[in-house]
Amino acid sequence: MDLTFSPQEEAFRREVRSFIAENLPPDLKGRSRRDMTSKDDFVRWHKILAKKGWVAPAWPREYGGPGWSVTQRYIFNEECAEAETPLVLPFGIAMVGPVIYTFGNDEQKKKFLPRILSGDDWWCQGYSEPGAGSDLASLKTRAVREGGHYIVNGQKTWTTLAQYANWIFCLVRTDPDAKQQEGISFLLIDMNTPGITVKPIIVLGGVHEVNEVFFDNVKVPVENRIGEENKGWTYAKFLLVHERSGIAGVARSKKAIERLRQIGEAEKVDGTPLVDTEEFARKISEVEIELSALEFTELRTLAQESKGRMAGPESSILKIKGTEIQQRITELTLEAVGYYGFPDYHAFNDNEYPVGPDYALGQSSHYLNMRKASIYGGSNEIQRNIIAKMVLGL
Repeated sequence: MDLTFSPQEEAFRREVRSFIAENLPPDLKGRSRRDMTSKDDFVRWHKILAKKGWVAPAWPREYGGPGWSVTQRYIFNEECAEAETPLVLPFGIAMVGPVIYTFGNDEQKKKFLPRILSGDDWWCQGYSEPGAGSDLASLKTRAVREGGHYIVNGQKTWTTLAQYANWIFCLVRTDPDAKQQEGISFLLIDMNTPGITVKPIIVLGGVHEVNEVFFDNVKVPVENRIGEENKGWTYAKFLLVHERSGIAGVARSKKAIERLRQIGEAEKVDGTPLVDTEEFARKISEVEIELSALEFTELRTLAQESKGRMAGPESSILKIKGTEIQQRITELTLEAVGYYGFPDYHAFNDNEYPVGPDYALGQSSHYLNMRKASIYGGSNEIQRNIIAKMVLGL
């Protein structure tokens, strides 16, 4: 594998680096999703990238993307991670957007894609239900066709940032008598439609990030269905491949390890920097080795994509190892800050002064929040089943 970047690619890297340095608002640098306190916090960086034409790196030029090569996208992600930019929320750009431009009709593309790019529409994902998480195909939310509309009833849960959303893409059951995967359709639903109720779920870290969404006789136009009725599982699987590949987060994990090393330099054990102690140095090295292996797996996947081959079960490998590494980094960070990690006043909006150094602030909340990483996007246990079936033929 040739990892040498061409002069043109290095010039592109300098362009990206310069743009970020000149345009990233200082108050957004280093802030993650759990640190954002308003919708504006999320939208500002999105709109800055949209104005430049860089908000959707993987989109084809014909739909408003930059038309970048796989290598350019890789460089862009590296530079964003290094500069600690906020993540662009994936629900519109990386998830429903590709579904719409791949399977949607011309009217749907014209209606939805420009507003996804501009950030004028905020999307959330209506997949999981109280009885349908890892076994997503067992979902119960029902859509009954009545003339030119579907009447939707049911419940979705763990709906990330639905409190801000004005659209939701939903998997709904349109044929209760068909096999599980064959009776599902993919609907785009306006969150302002009468009958939709959003209720917050406050997670253990004290953050309002996820929600329950209830549908009570919600009227959805048939023209908001993507593709064919009862073929939604096909579009759902396509979307999940995109989601799982993105969850790997290799570039962001590299930056997180760099920050972990800085904390390890500051924290002392009998006068010796924690990062120089034998046990902690070994733990960091183990994570770095695993991350290096994951990065090469990601590069192999990108190389195949550059040849026109879509990611398949490889996305499950990226998802499993990527989330395990992310969780391991938060564990080591919390270990490094020790008692300063608790109590986490910041997470519960306490007005007391924080205890300990600034780098300890919020670490326990982050650790708790990242426990979900091995569940969302399809639990890691399910991903192992996919690998066993699709790769090993078991």
